[in-house]
Amino acid sequence: MRHFSAQELKDYLAQADNPPFLLDVRETWEFAYCHIEGSELIPMGDIPETLSELDPNRETVVICHHGIRSRQVAWYLEHNGFTNLINLDGGVENWAKVVDPSMKRY
Repeated sequence: MRHFSAQELKDYLAQADNPPFLLDVRETWEFAYCHIEGSELIPMGDIPETLSELDPNRETVVICHHGIRSRQVAWYLEHNGFTNLINLDGGVENWAKVVDPSMKRY
């Protein structure tokens, strides 16, 4: 698992020819309140039952509020054969501070 800061992810997305899958693992209400554009929601508790729907070879950025839940999900995915994972350190909170100050924060 790699770790990106908010700025590193922003820069990476800007230059990526094949953008990674942005997997937001927060709860539905959190995602509805704010999220990074292009991200898809699968709440942390739903990951085990949706594991077969995810591509273990696709580069995946795991996102949560502060980067703790996403790190736990990334570890789980690694233990289930996923090989190309990035954890967003600081989560959407840091993204809002550094990249998108207009994003709602909670």
